Amino acid sequence: MLHRRSLLTTAAVGVATLAAPAILRAQTVKTLSFYYPIAVGGPIAAIIDGYCRAFAAESGITVIPVYAGNYVETATKAVTAIKAGAGLGGGGPHMAVLGSTEIHALHDMDILVAPEEIGLDAEGKTWLETFYPAFLANAREAGKIWSVPFQRSTAVDYYNKAQFAAAGLDPDHFPTTWDGLVNAATKLTNRNANATSRWGFKLASDVGNAQWTFGALAWQNDHRLMNEAGTEVYFNAPAAIQALEFWRSLAFDHKVTPQGITTWGTLPSDFLEGNTSIIQSTTGNLTNLRDKAGFAFGVGGLPGRDGVRTVVGGGNLYFFKNANDAERQASLKFARFLSTPERAADWCMRTGYIATRPDAWETPALAEYVAKFPAANVARSYLPQATGEISTFENQRVQATLTAEIQACLSGSKTAAQAMADAQTASDKILKGFRRG
Repeated sequence: MLHRRSLLTTAAVGVATLAAPAILRAQTVKTLSFYYPIAVGGPIAAIIDGYCRAFAAESGITVIPVYAGNYVETATKAVTAIKAGAGLGGGGPHMAVLGSTEIHALHDMDILVAPEEIGLDAEGKTWLETFYPAFLANAREAGKIWSVPFQRSTAVDYYNKAQFAAAGLDPDHFPTTWDGLVNAATKLTNRNANATSRWGFKLASDVGNAQWTFGALAWQNDHRLMNEAGTEVYFNAPAAIQALEFWRSLAFDHKVTPQGITTWGTLPSDFLEGNTSIIQSTTGNLTNLRDKAGFAFGVGGLPGRDGVRTVVGGGNLYFFKNANDAERQASLKFARFLSTPERAADWCMRTGYIATRPDAWETPALAEYVAKFPAANVARSYLPQATGEISTFENQRVQATLTAEIQACLSGSKTAAQAMADAQTASDKILKGFRRG
């Protein structure tokens, strides 16, 4: 039998913001609270503010965005606010964009309401199925879709075309296999007796990102790290160990990436400054790099053992039970407003995140944009080869365990086999209470 657990056991419970009792909230909705993560470069907050103003002009409902940090921090603040208001009859945000991987933990906390529970007519049910299947992979639980894809991405590689050409590599063809990636990164790495002046390749291994990087690597080796129910992980499988061995070999054997921990936030600046020829990042950084790069760069799918494979990431829009019926209806209306083909296309062009539904790519604006900037379409072309990000019950605890073991391997203190064995043992203990039978 599943045991109800807290998503964030360390969250402070003193936050009283937006904790007014639900009984006091007017049934004629005037305002909605909306928690939103800011985690990558670019004018994201200004864009969201603009969408909220446009929605207010159309509906008369003011959406108040609360920019709450990265995905983990936003989840912590949202859950804390909801719990703080629980004894007062309801409180906290009415909706939030949170990591798509939080579905199992949030559902287990019994704080979510599904769109179909809010109420969907035939048109609404059709709308919910218009999103790319890859982006719904982390949205289903207990036979229902619980969240709406919005800020979605895949992992991609950005590469400096001028540095490719100078190294004798074809700047118009990015490697598609691990062997090809190692060959290119070796030619691109510049070092002397004392230091490395340019790395061939960098990918993030810090807290909050290592598990996403590793999920992609495992899938590049034809291996998924968890079951669909989120109750089991497969970290100590041979394919997972091989994926971590490959990652480690980039630093210790091939010496094309630094040993130890590489932080997510440094990747764009390293790339823009020419200190790294290839970085693995999110499509959400595409527009930011396009606007700042003083050189031609390309976008490639992630090379795999035998071909390109990638992993989806980003956030979905969730709805919370603490809202009254009218607030839930208004929140769902806002979600549909954000996900029209035209607005999904605008979001894609202004941020680099992938427009989440096929018909957005058929709009004149996005079609013209892709014709002028083909790199914008690269990530979408690899969606059929994508898998979902690791998502389990007690997801943050499992991810923290996995990250610690990955970092131990990349720092040289453990072999890949030992690190994955230890990650499996610890995660099995965390997930034991969620398994049936």
